[in-house]
Amino acid sequence: MLQNTSTPVTNRENSLVGSGHIDQAAIVSAAGDSVWAASPGFATQPAELKNIVTILAAAENEKGDQSAVATAQAEGIHVAGERYVVARIDGRSIYARKGRTGICIAKTKQAFILAHHAETQVAGNASSTTEALADYLIKVGY
Repeated sequence: MLQNTSTPVTNRENSLVGSGHIDQAAIVSAAGDSVWAASPGFATQPAELKNIVTILAAAENEKGDQSAVATAQAEGIHVAGERYVVARIDGRSIYARKGRTGICIAKTKQAFILAHHAETQVAGNASSTTEALADYLIKVGY
């Protein structure tokens, strides 16, 4: 899972960051109103989380209002105070980049995973790791 800031996971092999493909991450409620777990120093803002919720809701409802998706594609998204250029939005996921770093966001039933990869990490591996955790959480009811 993800290393929780209040109760650090000592076995790094069992954490999202410990996979080696992600350097910072958070698990946020699907409503964007609470952070369930986060890497130390990964400070997402409430307005950023609400925007992500709006984008994900629009992406899931392809027949509904797509203005949030169009705005994100045109203007990018902000995460932890940084602006990222959106590469792709599809169904439950958002992929965005800032130079050689990037963000992968994957929604589950009750939450979304927000994962950041550093310059030295491979974007595809970061995305696969994030999506695999989202699949697992969906399978167990989250």
